[in-house]
Amino acid sequence: MNDNRNLIIAIILSALVLIGWDTAMNTFYPQPEKSAEVVEAVDGPQAAAAPTGAGPAPGSDTSAQAPAASGQGAPIEATQPVRDLDSELASAGRVPIDAPGLAGSINLRGALVDDLVLTRHLATLEDGAEEPVRLFAPAGTEAQYFAQFGWVGSGAQFPDRDTVWKVADDATLTPDTPVTLQWTAPDGTGYAIRFAIDDDYMITATQSVANRGGERIVAQPFGVVNRTDRFADEGTWIIHSGPIGAFDDAVNFDIGYDDLVEEGRSSGNGDVDWIGFTDHYWLSSLVPQAGAEAEADFRSLGNSIFRADLVYQPTAVAAGETLTRSTQLFAGAKENDVLDAYEDGGIVNFGHAIDWGWFEWFERPFLWLLKQLESLSGNFGVAIILLTVIIRFFLFPIAQKQFASMAAMRAIQPKMKAIQERYKDDKQKMQQEVMALYKKEKVNPLSGCLPIFIQIPIFFALYKVLMLSVEMRHKPFVLWIEDLSAPDPAHVLNLFGLLPFTPPALLAIGPLAILLGLTMFLQFRMNPIADPVQEQIFKIMPWVLMFVMAPFAAGLLLYWVTNNILTLAQQKYLYSKNPQLREQALKEKEEKRRKLAEAKGQ
Repeated sequence: MNDNRNLIIAIILSALVLIGWDTAMNTFYPQPEKSAEVVEAVDGPQAAAAPTGAGPAPGSDTSAQAPAASGQGAPIEATQPVRDLDSELASAGRVPIDAPGLAGSINLRGALVDDLVLTRHLATLEDGAEEPVRLFAPAGTEAQYFAQFGWVGSGAQFPDRDTVWKVADDATLTPDTPVTLQWTAPDGTGYAIRFAIDDDYMITATQSVANRGGERIVAQPFGVVNRTDRFADEGTWIIHSGPIGAFDDAVNFDIGYDDLVEEGRSSGNGDVDWIGFTDHYWLSSLVPQAGAEAEADFRSLGNSIFRADLVYQPTAVAAGETLTRSTQLFAGAKENDVLDAYEDGGIVNFGHAIDWGWFEWFERPFLWLLKQLESLSGNFGVAIILLTVIIRFFLFPIAQKQFASMAAMRAIQPKMKAIQERYKDDKQKMQQEVMALYKKEKVNPLSGCLPIFIQIPIFFALYKVLMLSVEMRHKPFVLWIEDLSAPDPAHVLNLFGLLPFTPPALLAIGPLAILLGLTMFLQFRMNPIADPVQEQIFKIMPWVLMFVMAPFAAGLLLYWVTNNILTLAQQKYLYSKNPQLREQALKEKEEKRRKLAEAKGQ
């Protein structure tokens, strides 16, 4: 009766896991309703703050007032999405950007870098679309995301969000042709922003202010990244999405959009190395000039708009002198090699913009090996299979040790049962005799568990590499699998797309998920379990996990299926070398069944 009750409980719990998984996934990892690359403005009027007059007196500390306040030259604040993306990008007064990694334009009104697409990465693979990922979009559009460079201060007139900058008529920003935006204030003060771009994702903005008057001025250059979180990726326990920055040689992943909404403002601890925002695969960040004092913080501006501020210390500029500050703007994909190259070039901890976690020393070699295998095989899916084979090969001695330990433990089972029967009323004495038996037979009961603990960080590291790697995004495998970073698109219930409907997420089971369940079931069948209740649970669990794992990326399922197949082959080989192990397990199972049958007969 107790066994039947336990079995019923196990079935109910498995059903709860199966039904509750889809609800939990939708609750904690909701999907955006629209793609950020194809949005249009739909809301009410714009609510941008307007300039409100001059800054503080010469020589005063402006750090508390810039760029937080919307004074002269201060950055753009929160806006309601009202503007059409295509109309904004078609407006006059833009400098084209044409580089291997980035394309787009700079808005001459306000000197805003507000139009950037990542030419190496497509937004979607649907219907043969070839639209690149859009990262930056103009202020006031629904996917608002841009960078702004400017000044605040005192003793001069500073450019603001409505300033129209001048540039050469044929100017185009390319790696070979930097562009310089210029503006002369009515009081004669000269301002310039020189933009340069490299072959990847880095734009360098060099800001200069020339004091052409007779009195000194106080100028404070700043750079900001302003974005909405409406289309931001949802963060998970292994993937951070939201504000990110490096302060005093440590990357901060602790601040989320919800934290900023609640607190209004958050600052990193220590000197800023870089600051910005991250999504699953994309990153925007501001890197201050080396040796220049700067402060940085994050702000919530309301209306789902957030800002990362990089503000240099106020500097007095005497008559006839020029103040120059250079800030780097990264806006691109978190490609491991590219980030590491920038770190090697002097940007502290930039390679750690990818949240590697505790097992970085495992993960980076795995990613490197994956890319090497892809270059050899020409297919990222094949690279995953080959990497799994390599890992299992190196873990084979550990598996042999585990099986040897299991064999030794099973060999002394009759002696252990005799001790348990003899000292069943004296638990302490029983424990002492069991330990003496282990010592005499030279058996370590933990040696069978240690290999499992050794494998856990290896498998978790590989899992995280496959989750974090932008290199796997949109990479095909074979046949119907065109994107290893997305769930298996084939579903059994609609006959793999032949029927005109999409199954609900709970029942969206594809071939890879079925293979996962089948291989796990066969794996459990190869290991006889004496306890009937446990046996029933292990019969059910593979199919429960099949539903649980189905929404995961196809690359992850491919890894698990390959790993299960290799485990089956390994177990078959080891059982062929140790036939007594399986025979003894089968005998114990039959003995357990016989005793249970006798107990029920009484």
